[in-house]
Amino acid sequence: MIRVSRVAASVLLLGAFAVPMKADEPAKTYSYPDAPKSDTVDVYHGVKVADPYRPLEDPDSDVTRAWVEAENQITGAFLESIPQRDAIRARLTELWDYEKFGVPRGKGGRYFYARNAGLQNQAVLYTQESLDGEPRELLDPNALSADGTVALAGTVASDDGAKLAYGIAEAGSDWNVWKVRDVTTGKDLDDRIEWVKFSSAEWTPDDSAFFYGRFPEPEPGQDLKGANYFQKVYLHKLGTPQADDTLIWEDPEHKEWEATPTVTDDGAYLVLTLHKGTDAKYRVLFRPFNEHDAEPVHLVGDFDAEYEFLDNDGPVFWFKTNKNAERGKVVAIDTRDPRPEKWVELIPEATETLESVDVVGDRFIASYLKDAHAVVRVFDLKGNHERDVDLPGLGTASGFAGKRTDKETFYSFTSYTTPSTVYRYDVEAGRSSVWRAPALKFDPSGYETVQVFYQSKDGTRIPMFITSKKGLKKTGDNPTLLYGYGGFNIPLTPGFSPSVLTWLEMGGAYAVANLRGGGEYGERWHQAGTRTRKQNVFDDFIAAAEWLIAENYTRTEKLAITGRSNGGLLIGACMTQRPDLFGACVPGVGVLDMLRFHKFTIGWAWIDDYGSSDDPEEFKALYAYSPLHNVKPGTCYPPTMVITADHDDRVVPAHSFKLAATLQAAQGCDNPILIRIETKAGHGAGKPTAKIIEEAADQWAFLVKTLNVEPKP
Repeated sequence: MIRVSRVAASVLLLGAFAVPMKADEPAKTYSYPDAPKSDTVDVYHGVKVADPYRPLEDPDSDVTRAWVEAENQITGAFLESIPQRDAIRARLTELWDYEKFGVPRGKGGRYFYARNAGLQNQAVLYTQESLDGEPRELLDPNALSADGTVALAGTVASDDGAKLAYGIAEAGSDWNVWKVRDVTTGKDLDDRIEWVKFSSAEWTPDDSAFFYGRFPEPEPGQDLKGANYFQKVYLHKLGTPQADDTLIWEDPEHKEWEATPTVTDDGAYLVLTLHKGTDAKYRVLFRPFNEHDAEPVHLVGDFDAEYEFLDNDGPVFWFKTNKNAERGKVVAIDTRDPRPEKWVELIPEATETLESVDVVGDRFIASYLKDAHAVVRVFDLKGNHERDVDLPGLGTASGFAGKRTDKETFYSFTSYTTPSTVYRYDVEAGRSSVWRAPALKFDPSGYETVQVFYQSKDGTRIPMFITSKKGLKKTGDNPTLLYGYGGFNIPLTPGFSPSVLTWLEMGGAYAVANLRGGGEYGERWHQAGTRTRKQNVFDDFIAAAEWLIAENYTRTEKLAITGRSNGGLLIGACMTQRPDLFGACVPGVGVLDMLRFHKFTIGWAWIDDYGSSDDPEEFKALYAYSPLHNVKPGTCYPPTMVITADHDDRVVPAHSFKLAATLQAAQGCDNPILIRIETKAGHGAGKPTAKIIEEAADQWAFLVKTLNVEPKP
């Protein structure tokens, strides 16, 4: 997933693989539809680059729609011919059918949390008057559409717990509409905020209004593909039309700049964190909250480092920053004299990567990554270490939200074989207790996760998690799924997926490589996989595959690779660089045309990680690995299923359309090149449970068909 926030970056959807044709076997070409073509040629710094499938960039044209329908018919017929598909879907449905809880948040004496009874397409928001009180349904997004394709995009309760601002997204789009619900009555107010993207709501201290960010309304027909620039921050007063909202911030001279508003918990200040692109490099402005006509003034930063506002003690602000500390630290900055030489270091840089910090119960709760798994430490407000939070094992802990005055907080813990269990943490006593633990139709005791380390091409030490049945024999015959991401400072940490359980039950091994470009080891690790250094990411992933083969976990014919979004780029680059290494490839919603990605929706923001074809040196690097531009006619590519969605306005489906058409035309052997195009879906967030299960079943069916795996659901 392209980094806009770090939420949900660990969603793992399985791919499929198959045995490639032997070199001496005659090719039997599948009958693929003719894709619409043109004679388009672009010139980049003197280099002519053909783009024959440019017409596929228009998702609404008649020729594109006809091609999509024809491709889906081919893929559908291929999958429907697989007799085991129904059994796989049935087992996935069974495993998915367990109660799931979100981490609760207390506001005004009430608690708010999400719950999915099992197979509901969308989780339902509940509230209760006390921790042990009777739950009451507050908002059911399943009632907003017949097919579950309308999802909650965010919920923020007012401090008094009386009102709920919530965003909704339709068909997987990043565009949100925000509304307000009265918590007591369960009825919506008349407020409606449109054209919001990548923004939440921030309530004022008196709960009568909230701040939000929005983009200009796009031109007709451009809402799913037009570039998004010139964000503005507004204040919306309840009971008034959006047209009357007060403009709080804009910068017409810098179209890429965006701002996130924060009201300090004491209600004394408004903080604006400016960002551009996806790098965590910020510029922070502030003003006294009650001085409504005052212009926010610069406090710290000039897009040179991370400055994440945590809380304040009067005029002294606390920030998490990586300024002169690549793995992160906490500093105190006096707003009356914010010069760097006057900063006070509260929590120094550690050997682990500081992932997040919350201020709850007059303490800093600091979440670290140690070799890509969670370590959580508690400090007093002077930065003295008090204790570590006792976690159940090797996994991921998330949550710990709250206010400085709260005495409790909540967090979830999950691993590759353990679904999210929600804990209440007594901050003063330092004790965790289970609040909600799901019951699952699966016994995890027969499975294990181990962490290994291997060397990449240049000798860099890379961690990798491998999950399998206990006592897995290294015969070289184990079907193995290798997953990766490697970008945007996003770490891959242990996470639970019913799809993975299905794979494990079938005797497979599941490997997750923690590549450079991610956030596992701080900013240097991230930067080592960006721009002209992006090839390091692909080298790391290829080395992971070679290690799994060398250590006799698997062999080429039984090795599948998959990834989504930036991970889809990873798969596309690796399959075009080393088609001989993999048994099959499943690039999902990937960034695959590296010369034009920045021309659509929010793609310009990814230049921080990828660079731009507008730059001569970066063009050379991009052109050298861009999956679309490195497909070679006559090459035998592994069986491939490209996955995308028609409403993906994060990574527009043209990336996948053009790669699939190019691969189909170039394929030099009988291995199938399929594309699965989901309808009424987007990049992944908010996808209904039914669609998730259907996609996973299709991917596993593809595997069974091509590898002759005998599933045992």
